[in-house]
Amino acid sequence: MNKHLIIFVLIFLLIILLWILNVMIGSVHVPFNDVYHLLVDGQDVGIISRNIVLKSRIPQAMVALVAGAGLAVSGLQMQTIFRNPLAGPSVLGISSGASLGVAFVVLLSGSIGGVALSRLGIFGDVAMTSAAIIGSLAVMALIVAVSQKVQGSVTLLIIGVMIGYLATAIIGVLKFFSPEEDVKAFVVWGLGSFARVSGGEMWLFVCIMGILLPLQLLMVKTLNLLLLGDDYARNLGLNVRRARTLVIIASGVLVAIITAYCGPIMFIGLAVPHLCRSIFQTSDHRILLPATMLTGSLLALVCNLLVRFPGIEGALPVNSVTALVGAPIVASIIFSRQRKY
Repeated sequence: MNKHLIIFVLIFLLIILLWILNVMIGSVHVPFNDVYHLLVDGQDVGIISRNIVLKSRIPQAMVALVAGAGLAVSGLQMQTIFRNPLAGPSVLGISSGASLGVAFVVLLSGSIGGVALSRLGIFGDVAMTSAAIIGSLAVMALIVAVSQKVQGSVTLLIIGVMIGYLATAIIGVLKFFSPEEDVKAFVVWGLGSFARVSGGEMWLFVCIMGILLPLQLLMVKTLNLLLLGDDYARNLGLNVRRARTLVIIASGVLVAIITAYCGPIMFIGLAVPHLCRSIFQTSDHRILLPATMLTGSLLALVCNLLVRFPGIEGALPVNSVTALVGAPIVASIIFSRQRKY
């Protein structure tokens, strides 16, 4: 059997195992029998187990599954376009645009309207999600417009970083003039969470990602050509500027949707492409693209399991756990490459 196929099967089996563990394990333990009866044969279980599994654990596991895949694919696309190992989903400032959109809605709601958005329940959540999408897409539109004017990827990368700094500066000013309760709500949103989406919103998010993720597979040939360099890709008949724009749009939409629903989640998009290149020993996107999707889902499920580890009251911030898991992965891969040379 092909070595890559064996690895794919192992990752897929680990995803299934981790998904089940995500449903079972948390601050309250749910027995496997209850999970099995609830999901497979429809037998009645205790009301507490039913509510925990159906209203909390399964939505979190599903969101982590698709969000991790989307962030990983976006990171791979950014690293390929810029040929930079430190590029990630947030490199073009699209996550910063989402944060800026949420900042305007959350931090100004109490100052101008006199009512903190965090008190408005589902209406506040919808407003924050909408603001994040609008902010992300606005920055993405700006980046796409700029990409039509500039030739080099490095210039575009610098512009994206500057947009991120500018958004951070505006957010800092808004924080200074905002009530403490609004600032706290914004900070909590910025920590990232797979638990923020539930009910109908969760299924909408999963369906959107279920459409967007398979579409990324259509870019395999384009990404392989871009990996060769702009001049070589151009000689092979690729319109480099148009291809770069399409990849930016595809990656940007993924980041915008995920950030809107889950908040800015770091390190998964940066770490997973490196991890997949190390495991699969290839740069071919025909293998890397599906591999990053699966591995991103796997790593997100691991992080979601750790934030709800038994004995911890509530849940840890997702970004704290993704950094603890992702940073050593990137560092170890960089060191291993240094030893080879």
